[in-house]
Amino acid sequence: MGRRHRDALFPPAERQRLTAYVDIDPDHVAESFDDEPALNDAEILITSWGCPVLDEGVLARAPALKAIVHAAGSVKRHVTQACWDRGIVVSSAAAANAVPVAEYTVAAILFANKRVLEIGGLYRDHRDVSDWSRRFPGFGNYRRTVGVVGASLIGRKVLELLRPYDLDLLLADPHVDAAEAAALGARHVGLGELVAGSDVVSLHAPALPETHHLLDARRLASMRDGATLINTARGSLVDTAALTAEAATGRIHAVIDVTEPEVLPATSPLYSLPNVLLTPHIAGSLGGELRRITGSAIDEVERYCAQRPFAHAVHQAALATSA
Repeated sequence: MGRRHRDALFPPAERQRLTAYVDIDPDHVAESFDDEPALNDAEILITSWGCPVLDEGVLARAPALKAIVHAAGSVKRHVTQACWDRGIVVSSAAAANAVPVAEYTVAAILFANKRVLEIGGLYRDHRDVSDWSRRFPGFGNYRRTVGVVGASLIGRKVLELLRPYDLDLLLADPHVDAAEAAALGARHVGLGELVAGSDVVSLHAPALPETHHLLDARRLASMRDGATLINTARGSLVDTAALTAEAATGRIHAVIDVTEPEVLPATSPLYSLPNVLLTPHIAGSLGGELRRITGSAIDEVERYCAQRPFAHAVHQAALATSA
């Protein structure tokens, strides 16, 4: 992993905790596998953001490697077919990382339906009393419809966190049936019905060829007047040009944490449109939230050393439909 990620995820106390389970140099971090002598004896790799690709060449220099514990979300960028062919077991802290993303999403949903950001801006600018119910008829969260696109770890966590509220929940996911959706507290519908029928559309699908620009100009145009689009998943799920054009009309709102490209040009109208909240990919684990990921990873190392199965094992077959 990158050294800065090691320092953030594994401060000295956590590195010391690892020494209770494994033979490790708690101060060593490998940012590259080139000329890395520790590979020869390593049975477990603890990886995170910035991990180089574990291809056949790297694995040839790691004959003892049996397990990869990823202290982050997706393993797609570094775990290759060669790892699966070797029979290496893989764990990920994706479930731990899903928690702050889901929390960000739920906060965005509740604020969006209450028109908090819009009203707050108007109050700041005009500094007077107004009849907000008249200006925003029907605003609030009671019996509003929230559509979740993708029953991913994060999508499921969002549905779980939304259960206490008086909301009508929809779920669109081709890999989930009506019974499973109902068990998650939602009604299973097609994507078109969800987009057209929701007050908030929240994206939690993986970046796959079939999900590229899932929300294109046609689908964005089908959203209800005043509806809000939330994207905390992948920037490629939304056609940026189409979203910019639709949002510029003022007809819909958007809360966007991930974009395509990752950082929009400084001239993008999305930075300044009053109906758009643009954040710089902060929904995932940051600051103190990283401790949840660290704990998950160290717990998995402990399980492996006790010859127990991973609690958060990654299975190759599931990667085709996951982030």
